[in-house]
Amino acid sequence: MSIALFMGSIDQTSVATALTAIQQDMQTRINWSGWTITIYALGQIVVLPLAGRLSDQYGRKRVFLGAIVVFVTASLCCGLVDNIYLLIGFRALQALGGGAFMPSATGIVADHFGSGRDRALGMFTSIFPIGGIVGPIIGSVFVTYWSWRGIFLINVPIGLVLFGLAAALIPAGARKPVARTDVRGVVLFAGAILAAMYGITTLGNASTRLLHPAFLVSEVLALVLAVLFVQHTRKSAAPFIPWRLLRGKGFGIMNLINFWFGTAALGFGALLPLYAEARFGFDGLEGGTLLTARAVGMICVAGLAVLALRRTGCRLPIVIGFLLVAGGLVGLAFAPVGSSSYGWLAVATGVTGLGMGLAVPASNNASLQLARDHLAAVAGLRGMFRQSGSIVAVSISTAVLARSSDAGATQAYIFLVFAIMLVCITPLVRLVPEHRGRW
Repeated sequence: MSIALFMGSIDQTSVATALTAIQQDMQTRINWSGWTITIYALGQIVVLPLAGRLSDQYGRKRVFLGAIVVFVTASLCCGLVDNIYLLIGFRALQALGGGAFMPSATGIVADHFGSGRDRALGMFTSIFPIGGIVGPIIGSVFVTYWSWRGIFLINVPIGLVLFGLAAALIPAGARKPVARTDVRGVVLFAGAILAAMYGITTLGNASTRLLHPAFLVSEVLALVLAVLFVQHTRKSAAPFIPWRLLRGKGFGIMNLINFWFGTAALGFGALLPLYAEARFGFDGLEGGTLLTARAVGMICVAGLAVLALRRTGCRLPIVIGFLLVAGGLVGLAFAPVGSSSYGWLAVATGVTGLGMGLAVPASNNASLQLARDHLAAVAGLRGMFRQSGSIVAVSISTAVLARSSDAGATQAYIFLVFAIMLVCITPLVRLVPEHRGRW
């Protein structure tokens, strides 16, 4: 399970180091190369809650093995294409496999650790920071010394080994009664996100204004599809996302917190290497290794934070973590220009990692303890809202940057906005249902 999360984490963080290289190689604008990140997030948004449901119904092992096949095949295709639109399409397919890892793997781990599942899941999700250390370094090395294509091609041998291990070692799990898959709900939800994202991306073109038909039609379509999705979810007997997991006790506030956390924390991570290159003139390797500083910060506290959750509860680590991330973002925005710029950026990025190391395990457990009989579905829903926030952040940011004459200064203001958002949502944490002790 950890190898799967490790591979997925590497892919998320390494692609962020290659945006400039992809833009230049494909001869496209930054708002379109940014789609390689946002479409991956969109694919995960669609598949995260769906994979959780399918893993409950058809067995964790089947879904997990299928996810490996899809992820590895799409990775190979991404590494071979020479067209930005094909790359975006295969990244979406890759996301379907990568997004299915977390819910199915979460269910497998939870099934095998009984009353110790809170600590097991906390340590299990701490694999992400390790991939966060390796991913930017691998991505930067490939971009600097070979090609961005290596970022995708490296998944092929790892995936083949992973498939063999999973097939041999994971026991077959029990299957629950099969319910009809809510295809209509999936289509409505994915269509709403895709239409909104496309409209925002068009603003990156110099000829597109807020009243341009391409933008207006896309956003109106997104709104209509969103309304239809909500109506369908409330009336459907077996919806794509159960209504009680959207608005039930505790879920409404946790979904909102996860969305804004994804906007600020995940969104800034995708843009950090680009910021280092645009504002300070760092090369791809230097810019990419800044993400390693964030991962180191996460690892320094994540394990201790998991062990302390039974005493501290979830609220305190979330609040402290959010404020640390906000402080790190402010530090990034006001980084001094000079010989010490890299050191300053590394320290500020490390502070954001400390905050994430505190907040992520706590918010993960805060969500899971709300519905312990639907752990895979809750894990998928949590990831869906975080990735939704990341899509909003990257789509809007890259559209703004495409029209900016000073991308570095513009990103500094964007980081300040992210910091303000985190500070503003911190008071909402007091509404999160508290839990201490063993499950």
